[in-house]
Amino acid sequence: MTKEQKITGNITPPNKDLETLKKHFPQCFDKSGNLDFEKFKKQLSATEINFSKESYGMDWLGKSYARLLATDETTTLLKEDETFNQKKENANSENLLIKGDNLEVLKHLSNAYYEKIKMIYIDPPYNTGSDGFVYQDDRKFTKDELQELAGISEERAKRILDFTQSKSNSHSAWLTFMYPRLYIAKQLLKEDGVIFISIDDNEVAQLRLLMDEVFGEENFRGEIIRATGTTTGQTAKKVGSSYDTLLCYSKTDYFEFSGINLKGKDLNRFNNDDNDGKGKYALLQLRKTGNADRKEDREGMFFPIMSPDNTEVYPVGPTNYLSRWRVGKKTYETMIKENLIIWKKEDLSDVKEIFIGEEKYKTIWKPYVKYYLEGRTKKVSNLWTDIDGNKKGSIEIKDLFGFSAFSNPKPIDFINKTIEISDIIDEDIILDFFAGSGTTADAVMQLNAEDGGNRKFILAQLPELIDQKNNKTAYDFVKNELKVAIPTIFEITKERLIRASKKIQEENKDKDLSNQDLGFKIFETMPIWEDYNFEADELDAQQMLLFDESKLTKEDIKALLVTWKTYDGVSLTQTIQETDLSGYTAHYSNGKLYLMDKGFKTENLKTLLEKIDSDKDFNPTTIIAFGYHFDSKNLREISENIKSYANKKSIDIDFITRY
Repeated sequence: MTKEQKITGNITPPNKDLETLKKHFPQCFDKSGNLDFEKFKKQLSATEINFSKESYGMDWLGKSYARLLATDETTTLLKEDETFNQKKENANSENLLIKGDNLEVLKHLSNAYYEKIKMIYIDPPYNTGSDGFVYQDDRKFTKDELQELAGISEERAKRILDFTQSKSNSHSAWLTFMYPRLYIAKQLLKEDGVIFISIDDNEVAQLRLLMDEVFGEENFRGEIIRATGTTTGQTAKKVGSSYDTLLCYSKTDYFEFSGINLKGKDLNRFNNDDNDGKGKYALLQLRKTGNADRKEDREGMFFPIMSPDNTEVYPVGPTNYLSRWRVGKKTYETMIKENLIIWKKEDLSDVKEIFIGEEKYKTIWKPYVKYYLEGRTKKVSNLWTDIDGNKKGSIEIKDLFGFSAFSNPKPIDFINKTIEISDIIDEDIILDFFAGSGTTADAVMQLNAEDGGNRKFILAQLPELIDQKNNKTAYDFVKNELKVAIPTIFEITKERLIRASKKIQEENKDKDLSNQDLGFKIFETMPIWEDYNFEADELDAQQMLLFDESKLTKEDIKALLVTWKTYDGVSLTQTIQETDLSGYTAHYSNGKLYLMDKGFKTENLKTLLEKIDSDKDFNPTTIIAFGYHFDSKNLREISENIKSYANKKSIDIDFITRY
């Protein structure tokens, strides 16, 4: 089977929703693959599903443009930093730091990492007016193009282009910026995945509605308030803020929070030990205390139990009201069998007297329950005051660099807590596409060193220029110490990860960290070559001359290979194997064989076919050729031979010419 693809300038996130519709309603699509919505409505109407003409929703100037950006093609390729990645500490790493606009990065990840991410944490611009956020977009749509592509009026298209080209920081501009990134991020999450977003009160209302639209209101998991330790925005006319908000949404209802490990006063309660091998335990009254502690709250938990002197004991509240136990009869009987009940005599001053019917009871004995520490956790609260604030984050950065490289970075303990409650297990991937100071990666590496875990991280960071006036220390550090000609935030992020890794190793010299992944690989986006992304329905000889492939360097071809393999579902950290075909070097991974270079001849084709038969580890199901490096005769020869050759493994092989 022979196919021709023009994907390099047309890499877009996969639309799995459309694939689902095609699978279940193929009769509602025309031969061009377009959905006939009227036919679809009739199909659903037959099953008594009614379409509502009114619904609760959110609209803003630029929403249609944001949707277009979410599914629009990329304007970049992915390039590997081979020198950095081949260093001993990074060569086998599965962690990633990617330099580039995070919208472009997310699109490049959307196939290889589709439903592979367990947790996303992001700390996007808060759009406070002083955080430097302005909407910037290098896509150059004309008014007519936008009107046609987005299906909007001429007047609305003009207004959208006005704000996208004027460095706006309005609510509409911020929502337009966030929507496509969140849309693609959702596709990357596993079915039991979760996303956390830090935000303050300036955009929290808008973000909550936006998340309801993208993730579904039913997948809202909580709004957590975190004390920052500082007060900002305080003026005579405005109340200052000493907290920020952590919004939490899951991909589906498969997600469940993990409990929080006990510490501090919660841990100190577990100070009893019978030395029976069961460990430490806390004692809690068997009587329910606090809210809903009365008999009428849970009638089934009000019953008499026998004390050590065979007298009946009832649950009695502190003001002699009828209370209830923490458990029902069956559970209590099980606790007795498991030796979990301890009795203590009341002081005479604490003896309770109650009437039950006509009978008067005195409660001299008080029962307690053993709660063992092992495996015990605390439920997640929506108020986090037990974590150090942003000053701690600044101190952590200063300890690594000797100066404050970032303003208000999140502390490591904060990220650790989000990881802890997200039910992260070995090999799970954590994504942060607003990497900033790199706290997320630092937290992941520290947690792994502490518990021997194998969590992975992917970070994306824009190479945002460091302002020489506002942050001269950071600017001079990158320029003079790191020897980078144009200082950017990315270089600080990268250096933080390097230094954090070294610090972890120094602080854990007594541990065996040989199996720990304390390195990372670097990739970056680069613009697609000039004249490469041209519009043509068919690539004839004349149209192919529109692009001069002779100007492509060896590095350009490598970038093209990285971009294509990621598009084909091969992770960025997975090695592409070089395969020698009698002097011609092909590239093989995950059943994909790439023919990228010029000079592929009949003898190379013969070697390729023989290798398919003889090499048990070589099983290509798809062979992809870079069309510009093959003439039509050459392509036809490969295609016909692949199609007609009856290989011994009976592999059905597709041959694709890609441009």
